[in-house]
Amino acid sequence: MLPTGFVSKLLGAFGLLSLAFVSEVFPSELTRAATMQAPTLKELKNASYSGIEGLKGPVKLVDGRWKGRPYGKGSASRPVVSLVGDLRVIGDLEGDGTNDAVVLLNYAPGGTGQLLHLAVVARKKGKIQNVATTLIGDRVEIRNVRIEPKRIFVDVVQAGPKDAMCCPGEVTTRGWTLEPGGKLNRFIVIAKPERLTIGTIGNTEWVLRSWDLKAPAPKQPAVILIFKDGRFTGSSGCNNYFAPVKEGNIPGDVEVGPAGTTRKSCPDNEMSVERRFLDQLARVKKFSFLVTQLALSWEKEGVWKTMLFAKRQPRPADK
Repeated sequence: MLPTGFVSKLLGAFGLLSLAFVSEVFPSELTRAATMQAPTLKELKNASYSGIEGLKGPVKLVDGRWKGRPYGKGSASRPVVSLVGDLRVIGDLEGDGTNDAVVLLNYAPGGTGQLLHLAVVARKKGKIQNVATTLIGDRVEIRNVRIEPKRIFVDVVQAGPKDAMCCPGEVTTRGWTLEPGGKLNRFIVIAKPERLTIGTIGNTEWVLRSWDLKAPAPKQPAVILIFKDGRFTGSSGCNNYFAPVKEGNIPGDVEVGPAGTTRKSCPDNEMSVERRFLDQLARVKKFSFLVTQLALSWEKEGVWKTMLFAKRQPRPADK
């Protein structure tokens, strides 16, 4: 009998076009591998979910989205449930040797409320099943989601007792265990939340991914942002830069001072990226988190836009 890992490598090498051939040669191994495979992103975007607070019964997503009926005749307002981004965290939560998937669902009932939920999806006898769902909170920002043995950890920024819902100021971590009956039990990870400061994003290299929510930034040249010793530093595409940062009175508010740079000359495309980044950086007035990404919001002539940064993955030499 061939090891399951070997069959998985075969499937990856041959692709879907060779699926029929492999299934004829190794039918039992293929069936086992398919059964043990964690739910794919496509499957998660078209799955049924239940346990969403405020909704009766399950909802069936189509391409990551479900829309309910309008609240009234001619009304544009209706309930909407969406899979949040392409976030898909994999791990064994049930201790059965197979990987489950953890995703985030946003329920917008209408108005300003944005009810964020955590959902666990497993493959049961070859079929996708939402085994548990729980509410995280209203307008909660997600810094990170991870699975450790049989436990889920979510790093969040949430509204504290004295914070407006628009401007969460508490940094903490939530934790859940998945019970055999399909219930997520919350446990205390951090007894006392910390306050959100610009130092929260420190000790991390952030890579620019989007100029705005719908305008991807080029992968090359890479623009790097680091917060250290009261200023932003990193690579602006060609040169290294440094810009002082001052915090405001409301959590997440910042003021960025004029940037200084080294004096290296680079090709036009790199200089163009650098000029655009430094111009937008100088206009940044707020930082937050959007599905594990750092969001720097900037304003020009009354129009607000947001740059998105992903955590830079350690390079082989860094490990």
